[in-house]
Amino acid sequence: MRQLNRILIVGGGSAGWMTAALLSKLLKGRYEITLVESELIGTVGVGEATIPAIKKYNELLGLDEADFMLATQGTYKMGIQFNDWGHLGESYIHGFGVIGRELEWLRCHHYWLKMNALGRAGPFENFSINTAAALQNRFMRPDPRLPESPLGRIGYAYHFDAGLFARYLRGLAESRGVVRREGRIAGVQLGSDDGFVRSVTLDDGAVLEADLFIDCSGFRGLIIEEALKTGYDDWSRWLPCDRAIAMPCERTEPLLPYTRATARDAGWQWRIPLQHRTGNGCVYASAFIGDDEVEATLRAHLDGAPTGEPNRLRFVTGKRKRVWNRNCVALGLAAGFMEPLESTSLHLIQTGVLRLIRLWPGAGFDPADIAEFNRQTDFEYERIRDFLVLHYKATRRDDTPFWRHCREMAIPDTLQRKIDLWMAHARVVREDEELFAEESWIQVFLGQGWTPRGYDPLVDVLDETEIETFVRNVETTILKCVAVMPEHAAFVAKHVKAAPIEVAPSGPRAAAPVLLRSAG
Repeated sequence: MRQLNRILIVGGGSAGWMTAALLSKLLKGRYEITLVESELIGTVGVGEATIPAIKKYNELLGLDEADFMLATQGTYKMGIQFNDWGHLGESYIHGFGVIGRELEWLRCHHYWLKMNALGRAGPFENFSINTAAALQNRFMRPDPRLPESPLGRIGYAYHFDAGLFARYLRGLAESRGVVRREGRIAGVQLGSDDGFVRSVTLDDGAVLEADLFIDCSGFRGLIIEEALKTGYDDWSRWLPCDRAIAMPCERTEPLLPYTRATARDAGWQWRIPLQHRTGNGCVYASAFIGDDEVEATLRAHLDGAPTGEPNRLRFVTGKRKRVWNRNCVALGLAAGFMEPLESTSLHLIQTGVLRLIRLWPGAGFDPADIAEFNRQTDFEYERIRDFLVLHYKATRRDDTPFWRHCREMAIPDTLQRKIDLWMAHARVVREDEELFAEESWIQVFLGQGWTPRGYDPLVDVLDETEIETFVRNVETTILKCVAVMPEHAAFVAKHVKAAPIEVAPSGPRAAAPVLLRSAG
């Protein structure tokens, strides 16, 4: 078997250039990496919000945070605010980071549940420094000098322009030897003996051969589906939204340190604050509402004047039956689609590349490596799916047919087990390396009004006075810490203020920018 030497990435955008940048760094020039994309093919480009794990990706690339945020018009993100999900008029924030602190062997929320039932606890939002700070529009990075203080345990991610991010990574990848080829793929050639991909043919007749093909061609799945006929697992019976409309608008004040997800009649609307504009869009179920009605609702709820025409998308939530098939690995939308409710799109690209690195094929493609890659990918997607489904299922709304459908729909058994365990004694068990930690599940359950029947019985080992003192101390400490934090806009202006631009480029079509001072 011939040693793997040549890698061809099919498609650009965030998926293609995230892959190219990371592979070029981690593989240290050992492999020939080519990326083919066409200026004539647009990118989806609506993924602008991230989760804290993105910092690991940036660290692996050796990025300087200030340079990265200046190049992408970035702001900070402490969590996601959910409006009208549990019931109309209700709001909560899924904040990153920890909730309070543990006492003895139990998590803080168990003690809060007991005191709250007795009317002797403050709002749950006061027990997460991320949530409490976000509600006051404050932000700072965690202080490493205070590891035991809430100020040392602040979790954060970013909002940034996805098109600018792709351009930034393109510049980095090309500086490390990645070759970009312009062109549209007109054909894919498979081996007659084993069905492996041998080459792709561009519309100008050029033939590009490779040993490993990475499909970043978007929903189309040009290689993974059109050529290899891999198949697709459709999850729309659990996540019925199948369309989206995205539209940017002018930036308005205040510059909030969180993403907003507001439930609408047949779906939800996002709001993502950037330095130069605000990203907006609606995800919705076409079986329950018309496209024109959704667009009218979106326009009516923009904070500022639109800065672009609406971008309409159609999708089927789910994933390829095998994300790694023969010598092709799909990443990004080519691998599957999970609506952006919890900002997981870019994270799935990141983990896909790292999983490929950990199971890197040697001379030949061993079925054991491929099977393990697919097993881990299936687990990751399915657990993220369950967390997204929870947001829809854990609603008390019955004001529209869509929300009544969500309340009554069947759900995966894996999610039902999570719900049953929570409703019994407020317990959440994190399985293996699933993405969302206990804190995430706790905040969605409580935020949407699913109060468990009881708390952990071992709470009652402690005296009520001791529990009340503990709960009040946690709340008081967090609120005092929030009070010394600067406003988010002030922090951004001081540390990562980007030069103003009129219109953000929508993809990697322009010449790659010069990096400012990458540490890589």
